Amino acid sequence: MKAPRVTLDQWRTLQAVVDHGGFAQAAEALHRSQSSVSYTVARMQDQLGVPLLRIDGRKAVLTEAGEVLLRRSRQLVKNASQLEDLAHHMEQGWEAEVRLVVDAAYPNTRLVRALTAFMPQSRGCRVRLREEVLSGVEEVLLEGVADLAISGFSIPGYLGNEMSKVEFVAVAHPGHALHQLQRELNFQDLESQLQVVIRDSGRNQPRDVGWLGAEQRWTVGSLATAAAFVSSGLGFAWLPRHIIEREIQDGLLKILPLDKGGSRHPTFFLYSSKDKPLGPATQILIDLIQSFDTAPLDAPFPAPQQML
Repeated sequence: MKAPRVTLDQWRTLQAVVDHGGFAQAAEALHRSQSSVSYTVARMQDQLGVPLLRIDGRKAVLTEAGEVLLRRSRQLVKNASQLEDLAHHMEQGWEAEVRLVVDAAYPNTRLVRALTAFMPQSRGCRVRLREEVLSGVEEVLLEGVADLAISGFSIPGYLGNEMSKVEFVAVAHPGHALHQLQRELNFQDLESQLQVVIRDSGRNQPRDVGWLGAEQRWTVGSLATAAAFVSSGLGFAWLPRHIIEREIQDGLLKILPLDKGGSRHPTFFLYSSKDKPLGPATQILIDLIQSFDTAPLDAPFPAPQQML
């Protein structure tokens, strides 16, 4: 890729001419001589081979090509300025990226609210979000490829910040054979039916959390797939209530009337990596995740803002 012929300083100069209404005004704003500003713009036009300005009376106005190029150049100059700011923040210890791994059962809505609030404070710090299931979260954290982790398990050797509980409920389609019994259900009733379970994304020690040892078991890769299967009448499953609330309201799923164990409430924890100290951006994100963790799921979202 060939090097650009026009510099960022030249684009800034052209912007100043247009924004301040002329060469003299731009020269005053840039603390340069008028001849220097005029030469810079004339040199740009020669380098680009396209006229950017035309004289209309005593005023220089943009040509059609100039309007298009100036509009694109504003984003270019803005990106360059943000890049310089990011370098400055990194020099002060600000992270370029925070890597976050989350159990797929954790409410997405709370996470989105936290990340929305983080954006205007991020100073260019990126967030790399990764979803795993069950022990997959623990493995990613232990492998050192995550700075923060949200898991429904207690991870040995780590002190996690306790967060909210997530309700899992046993459900099946209203037309499922279990609901046709029209009575309170027990463990033996479930054993003879197809149970849909979500595959643990961990590779080393995958867990069969929630499996009852049913004669028939279908294993799927995501909570959304499990919800789709069960909503279609295929088997029963324990699923996070916040994910299937709409299906329950629409009559596609119905909570099973179990005599015990019909709902589970695992506590989730927020962990941080032990491989490196927490940077300021990571600490801000931790505080926001914990803050929005206790907010109602139907609370309004924070208004999105531009990055500072």
